[in-house]
Amino acid sequence: MSRSVCVIVPSVGNQVELGITLDGLLAQSYYGPCEIVVVGPGADPGREQAESRAVRFIDDAGSRTRADACNVALDATESELVFFTDDDVIVARTWVEQLARWFERPEVAGVGGPNFAPPEHSTLQQQIIDVSFCSRIFTVGTNYGRKGAGELDEVEQLPGVNSAYRRSVLQEVGGFPPGCIGAEDVILDHMIRQAGHRLWTDRTAVMWHRRRDLSRVKRQIRNYGLVRTLASHEHRELRAWSHTIVAMFPPIVLSAFAFFFWGLANGGLNWPEFWDISYETVPMGWPRAGVHTLVSLIVLYNLIAWYGAAKGNSPCRTPKTVFLSSIATFALHWNYGMGVLQGWWRIFTGNSGLQIDDRSRD
Repeated sequence: MSRSVCVIVPSVGNQVELGITLDGLLAQSYYGPCEIVVVGPGADPGREQAESRAVRFIDDAGSRTRADACNVALDATESELVFFTDDDVIVARTWVEQLARWFERPEVAGVGGPNFAPPEHSTLQQQIIDVSFCSRIFTVGTNYGRKGAGELDEVEQLPGVNSAYRRSVLQEVGGFPPGCIGAEDVILDHMIRQAGHRLWTDRTAVMWHRRRDLSRVKRQIRNYGLVRTLASHEHRELRAWSHTIVAMFPPIVLSAFAFFFWGLANGGLNWPEFWDISYETVPMGWPRAGVHTLVSLIVLYNLIAWYGAAKGNSPCRTPKTVFLSSIATFALHWNYGMGVLQGWWRIFTGNSGLQIDDRSRD
């Protein structure tokens, strides 16, 4: 039984990659009715990319967030199933067909799949970031690099770049939370599950998603840490111990460096013969501990980062990308932690909420 499908692609200022995304969507093997729509600012260059391919373009009515733009598109379309992806993906020909088939099962309210950087279409930096995102250890519990173990596995949330829902379920929960950016998919899925519905993942329905470069990823991940913290404040069921641990990362790093330099200033290192670490030369004490703690933490962090990257699911894993991934992992941990701390401060000062200007964060 074929169901009508609408694929919604939010887009702002990314017309070149949007064209590649649309070409992939227009070549889908799905056998039923399938409408593709792009939603964005009325004057966005992506409009020409869409209309030149006879793809419907929907003016986002001044939306400042992805959530609001998607809600505009939801109100302007009609279909039984609603798919979401981004404007910087390479879409497999069978993507819609692979996800749509699962809605034959009544227990499926939404379904998605993993997303990885395409190795042959990614720079070395983007491959390294994908390897970091897909770490078996440091990103456990997130959507990054997640692959189900079976044919169809139940999950708590779906990645916004690779997800499909029954329209009736989206209407029941009221769509995306207005004004939310950075965790809109998390909150949407939370509301769906709170309403008694179930979400699933198909490990074979891969979406090839280009990663941003490190400077943009750092801003993206800091914003995500901020909004995820604000979302957890409003929806306490979203709180996780891992967020608190990552929030402690920047203070721990700063404390380790402060302890190191204090140890240096108080004889914790034999300079310039720093290789001589005998107890006769550098006695055991707090100055020596200060010097060695930082070095030990750096070595331990890198070992864990390399192990997690090597055991992850990224198709971009090579000895080179795994080795360099610890640098990206450090940057991601630092910025996510700073975002969480910023969120805590906003909550403390009474400035919580989820209104963030999506147009200025990149």
